[in-house]
Amino acid sequence: MSAIDDSHRQRADQRPSKSREDGVQGPKWSRRKVLRASAASLAGTLFAQPLRAAAPPPTAVTPALIEAARKEGKLSYYSALELNVAERLGKMFEAKYPGIAVRVERSGAERIFQRIAQEQGSAINAVDVANSTDPAHYLDWKKNGWLARYLPEDVAKYFPADQFDPDGMYATSCAWTEAIGYNTSLVKPEDAPKSYADLLDPKWQGKIVKGHPGYSGAILTATFVLSRELGWPYLEKLAQQKVMQVQSAADPPKKILLGERAVMADGNDYNLVLLKDQGKPVEAVFPVEGSPMIIVPSGVFRGAPNPNAARLLQSFLLSAEVQQLLVDVFAHRSFHALVKERPGHAALSAIKLLKADPAQVQAQSEEIKARYAKLFGV
Repeated sequence: MSAIDDSHRQRADQRPSKSREDGVQGPKWSRRKVLRASAASLAGTLFAQPLRAAAPPPTAVTPALIEAARKEGKLSYYSALELNVAERLGKMFEAKYPGIAVRVERSGAERIFQRIAQEQGSAINAVDVANSTDPAHYLDWKKNGWLARYLPEDVAKYFPADQFDPDGMYATSCAWTEAIGYNTSLVKPEDAPKSYADLLDPKWQGKIVKGHPGYSGAILTATFVLSRELGWPYLEKLAQQKVMQVQSAADPPKKILLGERAVMADGNDYNLVLLKDQGKPVEAVFPVEGSPMIIVPSGVFRGAPNPNAARLLQSFLLSAEVQQLLVDVFAHRSFHALVKERPGHAALSAIKLLKADPAQVQAQSEEIKARYAKLFGV
C-alpha cells in the first residue's frame, strides 16, 4: 500500500477541512445525540451480522511513509492520557521524525468524544489520531465511518487478536487498572480497606475521594463494572459516605497524597505506583472483588488532514519502543509481546480483573451518568 495513495481513504467523499479553535462553534453533541442520530444503523448492528471487508494488510513504516509524513509537516493528536504522558509521546515522535510537529490536545475521554462529534457534525476535519479511555467511543466512531483502516505491522505481529479491531480501525495503545488506595501516613496497613465493601464502613465517612463517570472514560468503565458486579444499591450506600467528588481518574491519587482524603474509592493504579517509587506515603489496594481493567485504544481518523503523519504516529504509539516506555516510565500496561513487565508492579496475571464489554458500556453510558449524578449530587 502506498503511503501517499491510500486506497482505503476515499478522498472523493471527504468534506473540506476547516480551521477551528478549542471552543468549536455549532451545536453541542452529547453521546445521546450521537447515538440517536444513528439509531437505525445501531439496530442493524445489533440484530444482523453485516458483511465485513477483509482486514487491511499489515503496514510497515517505510521511507515513503516517512517522507510523505514530513511533507505534511504536522499532525493533531487528541489524547485522554495524562498531559505529561501525551506530551512526552509527542516530543519523542518529533525527535524520531524531525520536521513533523505534534499538536497534543489533551482532555477527559468524554470531552474528547463530544468535541469530535461537534467537529464531525460541522464538517471540520481536525483530528488525525485519537486515543480514549472509553473503548465504546471507537464503536461509535467506527459505525459512523469516521475511522480509517490501518493495521501497523507491530500490531499484527505482536498483539493478541482481542486487542485490535478485526477491520484494522483501532488497537489498544495501553491499559491499567482502577484501584483502591490510601495515604499510609493517615491509615495503617492493617486498617486499610481491602475490598469495595470495606469502603462502606462508617469510619470512612468524609474520608473518601473518587472520580466522576461524566468526565472520565476510565471512571465510566469502572462504574459500569461495579454496578454490574455489586449492584446500584452498593453505589447508593457509597454515596452516603460524604465522598469528595473529583473529575479525572488521575485526581484521587493526588488528593490522598495531599492528605485531603485518606482513601480513594477509585483512581489509576499507575499513579500510586509512581508516587510510591518517589517515596510518597501512598499504597494501592487491588480489591478482593476484582479491579476494573481500563483499555485505551488508539485510531487514525478517515478525514485526517494529515493522513500519512497520522499513520506514522499510530505505528509509533504501538511500537515496542513506545510500549516499553509506557510500562517503564509511566507504569502503564502493554499487550505487546516483546514488552517486559515493570519490576515491582503487580503482574496482571496476579490480579483479579473485572473487564467491561464496550458495547454494553455504550448502551448504558447515559443511564450510568444520569443515575450516578443523581446519587452523588454532582
